[in-house]
Amino acid sequence: MKVRIHQLRSFVAVAELRHFTQAAAAVGISQPSLSKQIHTLERELGAPLFERVRGDITLTPAGEVLLPLAQRILADVDAARREVQELIGLRRGRVRLGATPSLCASVVPRVLRRFRDTYPNIDLYIEEGGSQDLVPNLVRGALDLALIVVPEQGADPALHTEPVLRESLVVASVEPLAPTTPAGELHLVDLRRYPLVMFRRGYDLRDATVEACRKAGFTPTFAVEGGEMDAVLGCVEAGLGVALVPRVVLTGRPRLHATPLARPGVQRTIGLARRREIVLSHAAQALRETLFTYLRDAARSGELPAEVELAMR
Repeated sequence: MKVRIHQLRSFVAVAELRHFTQAAAAVGISQPSLSKQIHTLERELGAPLFERVRGDITLTPAGEVLLPLAQRILADVDAARREVQELIGLRRGRVRLGATPSLCASVVPRVLRRFRDTYPNIDLYIEEGGSQDLVPNLVRGALDLALIVVPEQGADPALHTEPVLRESLVVASVEPLAPTTPAGELHLVDLRRYPLVMFRRGYDLRDATVEACRKAGFTPTFAVEGGEMDAVLGCVEAGLGVALVPRVVLTGRPRLHATPLARPGVQRTIGLARRREIVLSHAAQALRETLFTYLRDAARSGELPAEVELAMR
């Protein structure tokens, strides 16, 4: 069986665009040439990859199996090409980083500023999203590194994840909340007195908040739900309710107050993840080292908020 890279590129383009003409334009060939490549690939594999019914193009079961594998193979081929070209100086490197919204609003810009100062010719790509969105993109090779929330049950086994930070969530509110401890904190169970502005389903902070409330013995009341970070903080500023968030996202929002929770509170671990079976490119390795150096420097200088501590070895 002889499966060629250009056949896989054509297959992935059709699978993602669900349109042969658009896919041909995306890979830079004519539509008849693309169709011929797909037919040849199907013949080599011994199974049809697409169903064409009334103008709609869908993947067959064989196509569904092949797609993530083809995406991963193409990502590895592109990474290998960039690595060789970096070494022989033919073009600049590139690194693709994913991060949660709270980190994109705090740590990531400072790390990228330091990285750009040291490596001005490396192209940077940033993807902001929840961990549940970033992990699949990382696994299929669309990202080189991702700062994700590490689940309590452990990270995806396809990933190598290094803990970097541990942070305790605070209660964000537009009016100061009356503390219930001498240290000026709230007990988690006190949140049953306040309506919550809740994140959308699939968002890490939603899962953390709902689970913490469940363990504390109550079901929270939602004032409004369905937003991401900016929408949630905007609703809190409008006085619709309170929200559990990392303190770092409140920087630059003087109207919001942060009330810490009494221990154990709600904590989460942030990890730097990459695909387990690959070797990082020079650019990605340099970004990893820049991140670790920045975090150590920030911890020594007191730049990290009180609720954040290093988790690196």
